Amino acid sequence: MNIVDLEHEFMKRIKADQKIEPKDWMPEKYRQTLIRQIAQHAHSEIVGMLPEANYISRAPTLRRKAALLAKIQDEAGHGLYLYCAAETLGVDRDTLLDELHSGKAKYSSIFNYPTLTWADMGAIGWLVDGAAILNQVPLCKCSFGPYARAMVRVCKEESFHQRQGYEILLTLCNGSEEQKKMAQDAVNRWWWPSMMMFGPSDENSKHSAYSMETGIKKFSNDELRQRFVDQTKPQADILGVTLPDKDLKFDESSGHWKYGEIDWEEFNNVIQGNGPCNKIRLKHRREAWEKGAWVRDAASAYAAKKALKNSESKQVA
Repeated sequence: MNIVDLEHEFMKRIKADQKIEPKDWMPEKYRQTLIRQIAQHAHSEIVGMLPEANYISRAPTLRRKAALLAKIQDEAGHGLYLYCAAETLGVDRDTLLDELHSGKAKYSSIFNYPTLTWADMGAIGWLVDGAAILNQVPLCKCSFGPYARAMVRVCKEESFHQRQGYEILLTLCNGSEEQKKMAQDAVNRWWWPSMMMFGPSDENSKHSAYSMETGIKKFSNDELRQRFVDQTKPQADILGVTLPDKDLKFDESSGHWKYGEIDWEEFNNVIQGNGPCNKIRLKHRREAWEKGAWVRDAASAYAAKKALKNSESKQVA
């Protein structure tokens, strides 16, 4: 078959909602788009552990500490699932990590903001993981099989993370005046960065249209952002916090909450590496990678020794 026929058959499978598997033929643009998106997703899970790790030793109770540890462990697992999915496309994991550590690869802009108080752990769980769930649940039906299957477990665990964050804020909002103010302050600081998590507006997105055409994404950036606002506003009312958007109002005609203008200049600035914590996040990530070299070396040596032993056993048999 020539390239035109192959692309025609590929798109027929996409329109029929059939999964594309690693050994199937796929356009190079589709493969590269998947590598970019899955790698960014994996990097975001790994870097996303850093803002929360700072509070493991400062959690207010043993229960909170155990829950936070479990969440951070989940994020590490998510990164590993996603790196494995990316590897099925022929890219080497070390290459992906080198691109992250050099600053070449991107990850979610949200993780370049500082965590100032314990209430931030609640705001991240409720808002950031809430936005992530809306992004990720449709990916369970992504056209690329390994990515879709990885997302099933990821989404189940992210749901736990969101409930954990909401419960932290609910406890604070039912506490003292100081605790209520701390919760409101965290929501004020995390609301707009969470809105930016869905990416550029549809008219300015370079990748969204192709990703939707080929079934990688099911909904556009702006569609998901609107769902997030509609879902979050009633929850904010239950908590008793105010979302920091003076233009937020319910539109009877559309049945949606209309929100104010996002500061896209800030979004682009953070993406370009100039956010409050870009440099410190990459610094800590590189340090962790370097300090963990002996673990990787030991694991590789053990695997090589075990493989040699198995090979010798087969020869004897």
